Amino acid sequence: MKSIRTKLKLNNKQKTLFAQHAGYSRWCYNWGLSLWNAAYIDGYKPNASCGMLRKRKLRDVFTNHTKPLYPWMKNLSSKVYQYAFINLSEAFQRFFKGLGKYPRFKKKGRSDSFPTEMLPYGMLRKRKHN
Repeated sequence: MKSIRTKLKLNNKQKTLFAQHAGYSRWCYNWGLSLWNAAYIDGYKPNASCGMLRKRKLRDVFTNHTKPLYPWMKNLSSKVYQYAFINLSEAFQRFFKGLGKYPRFKKKGRSDSFPTEMLPYGMLRKRKHN
């Protein structure tokens, strides 16, 4: 398998937008993990086979109850938080199958990432100078 590594040359506005999306993804993952930790401590141990149900329930609680409390989230892609919950669900599935450790909180600056397929079209295009 062959891969190509590229470096993006971003302007300040694009760097800021990328950092906001990475922070949003980390915030959502950590929010979901804290919610699951509280449920796990209270004795709720979800079945590993109902992964889709957990993702959907977590996403619905976030969308309907938490997201309206934070207006800054409206400016960022909704796919970012959906993928954060998918990643969290997969981490728990690996944990319950004995393939991994219990999920940990993400820290700023350590492998900051978010899905790039849903970025606004043209965000990386060069501006035309007249």
